Amino acid sequence: MPASTPHVRRTIAAGIIGNVLEWYDFGVYGFFAYIIADQFFPSHDPTVSLIAAFGAFAAGFLMRPVGAAIFGHIGDRIGRIRALQLSVLCMAIPTFLIGTLPTYETIGFSAAVLMVLMRMVQGAAVGGEYTCSIVFLAERAPVGRRGFYTCWSMLGATGGILLGSAVGSLLSNSLDTDALNSWGWRVAFLAGIAVSGAGYFIRRGLVEGPLEAEGKAPLVETFRDYGRDIFRIVGLNVANSVTFYLIFVYVVTWLVKQVHETRSEALDINTGAMLLLIVLLPVSARLSDAWGRRRMLLLSIGATAVLAYPLVRLMHHPDAWLIFAGQAGFAVLVAGFGASIPAAMTELFPRRVRVTAVSVSYNITFALLGGTSPMVAVWLIQRSGDDLAFAWYISGAALISFLFAMTLKDRRNEPLD
Repeated sequence: MPASTPHVRRTIAAGIIGNVLEWYDFGVYGFFAYIIADQFFPSHDPTVSLIAAFGAFAAGFLMRPVGAAIFGHIGDRIGRIRALQLSVLCMAIPTFLIGTLPTYETIGFSAAVLMVLMRMVQGAAVGGEYTCSIVFLAERAPVGRRGFYTCWSMLGATGGILLGSAVGSLLSNSLDTDALNSWGWRVAFLAGIAVSGAGYFIRRGLVEGPLEAEGKAPLVETFRDYGRDIFRIVGLNVANSVTFYLIFVYVVTWLVKQVHETRSEALDINTGAMLLLIVLLPVSARLSDAWGRRRMLLLSIGATAVLAYPLVRLMHHPDAWLIFAGQAGFAVLVAGFGASIPAAMTELFPRRVRVTAVSVSYNITFALLGGTSPMVAVWLIQRSGDDLAFAWYISGAALISFLFAMTLKDRRNEPLD
């Protein structure tokens, strides 16, 4: 089926639109973490407040395996499209409500509790959305093009964070500090409702593919019969989870606090690097279809282990162009493994448990490492006194994933079922 047909374009749009919303919100939260820390988690020590704010960020990730199990069951037993429709609604409501929450000054500790609860609901929705969209796209891709089709899920997620970065940059450049702190940051969350409306409309009326309704508990079958492959995916995504969230979410806060860039300039640099990542993802996906997932993963993850410290050191500089050069280097590396992992995951499991297996295994890693990475980075810098300390965390994560990538079998030219 030619990739330019309206049907294929709508299929890809339906697969990625929810990721745009969900990562838009996660991105916006990371970019405005310093304001949220002050208004919802106040402390005499600003670093403690920031760690608490990133702790709420991590709470959303801890709910992702729960959402993966719930939406995985829906996807495997009721339908991929129904799971995608429900997940985008479950993300839209708490995103909008965050923009209306009263602060600690207004209702005290309850404000922090409500913020954490909203993050938890969002985390559950993300646990089903991203991986279900990967499976949805993989099952509609021609043999030999699964890498290209499934990379659009990450492209949608990256586009969501890019959109959040652009909105954050626009608000930071347009409003003075008082306006941004009092109401400007809320606009970024309230605007997410427009993306969710578009997502539900695009997904309405899609035709569901065939389901294999044998068995009643895909989660039980997944762990019983495919434990080794689950472990493989968990290890494969260690570098993915740590690197992505440190370099494209936490880095804005790091550039402001440790490199002393203005927030608007930090957001501008991050936006430029993510634009580059979006351009590189389809290219890397095509290469994974041509060269094989294993080869692309070993090359990009191995390079990340070696180059993480030099690239972070390059970013620790007052020259904005050198900062961008370092982050652009990470964009090349993240594109290499980020575009290869989605197809590699779907190729490990049969259709009857595919959504559950991919969702749970992928989200275990991101729950443990992705959401906690910014918090760990803040702690490492505080404890060591070294602004570059988190680079070693990235290198270590990449080394672990490199070892798991060595065990992967190339199945790019095999039918899914």
